[in-house]
Amino acid sequence: MKKRVWITALVLVAVAVGGVVWWTQRVDSDAVQYRTAKIERGNLQATVASSGAVNPVALVTVGTQVSGQIRDLLVDFNAEVKAGQLLAQIDPETFEYRVRSAQADMDAARAAVATANANVLAAMTQVSRAQVDLTEAQRDLDRKQSLVEKQFIAQSEADKARALVNTSQEALKAVQAQVGVAQAGVRSAQASVAQREASMAQARIDLARTRITSPVNGIVIKRAIERGQTVAASLQAPELFIIAQNLRDMQVEAAIDESDVGRLRTGQKASFTVDAFPGQTFEGEIRQVRKAASNVANVVTYVAIVGFANVDGKLLPGMTANVRVVTEERQDVLKVPNSALRMRIAGVEPAERAKAAASAASGAASADKPAHGAGDGLVAAHKPRPAGDGQMREAGRTSTRGRIYVNGTDGKPKALNVRLGVSDGSMTELLLGPNAPAELKEGAEVIAGTKSATAGGAAKAPGAGPRPPF
Repeated sequence: MKKRVWITALVLVAVAVGGVVWWTQRVDSDAVQYRTAKIERGNLQATVASSGAVNPVALVTVGTQVSGQIRDLLVDFNAEVKAGQLLAQIDPETFEYRVRSAQADMDAARAAVATANANVLAAMTQVSRAQVDLTEAQRDLDRKQSLVEKQFIAQSEADKARALVNTSQEALKAVQAQVGVAQAGVRSAQASVAQREASMAQARIDLARTRITSPVNGIVIKRAIERGQTVAASLQAPELFIIAQNLRDMQVEAAIDESDVGRLRTGQKASFTVDAFPGQTFEGEIRQVRKAASNVANVVTYVAIVGFANVDGKLLPGMTANVRVVTEERQDVLKVPNSALRMRIAGVEPAERAKAAASAASGAASADKPAHGAGDGLVAAHKPRPAGDGQMREAGRTSTRGRIYVNGTDGKPKALNVRLGVSDGSMTELLLGPNAPAELKEGAEVIAGTKSATAGGAAKAPGAGPRPPF
């Protein structure tokens, strides 16, 4: 009986010891284990990444202003052409008949001018005859008036002579009016000739437009017609050919997000790759940032032109280029991983922030008490926070505020406020002033994540905090 009691007691003690050990291991396993990274020294490049299409700098679309059937097609894809070279011929027969019709109308108008000039000459002849008749009637009137004064003839004879003079004067006016009419007819015929000449010129121009020629020197990169095809030019000229003026000087039209366009400047260096040549990088520079915005599905982008020299002719129009533009560079600077900047640990605040919170609490407690030493009995006003406190300028550069965590001397996380510079997407420049904490130095370890989290969720996974400046 006594032996059984001792065995039971030993079993209970063993169970108790095992429970204590199990509980201790469970607490230890639930403790947060942090993943750390080192502060490094090196070079940083802030970049803007985008994609776009490779295109020639000068791309000319050749069309037609007249309609008709393609009779001759003289060039094909990749053909090198010169300015003025014949590319295609539209059937000119219809336009040749229009030229002949316009020529006939012009000849008829010129004949009408000759007829009108002849009418003018006839009218002027009538004027000369009327002037002779008037002169003769005036002489007869003068003679008969002299005879009436000598009473050799009756007064009625002189009156008849005066009436003849008046009639001759009116006849002269009539033929003079006919001259004006004939001259107006000449001007009308001449105007008709000018109109027919314009129609003739238009018909010849349309006939000349049946010859499709190249406006520039270049290479045909697109042909949109075939021999025998009918083209119709109505509201706009149909596209027949596309000519690249120079495939040695090309550009990439990259779509830049509105959040990055403010970092681009003309002359910045850029590099890009294409799928046709994997592993090969091509160099260029920003030639233009166009101000016209494009809004697709509420995403606003701007076009940046990256110019480059396609000396060996490898790159072809239409290729997709992945562009990388270097906007800022830093040499031999301290840099911290972005995962450390995204880290947030609940309940761990920087020392200066804790002091500020305590000061604010004490100030709120004494807000109802009058300020001692104030002659007018007023409470001193709280100093306002300066605008733009989250962003500062140091040595001509813009810096932003951030927060990182290090392991303190007591083994617990310690929060530090830091100032940050440029970022390359994975590392961010760390700006240290004369009063920087001693923990921030090259090789120092910062908390960059957690290996396990407590049941209460005291620590957040990387990425839960605000995004570091880029």
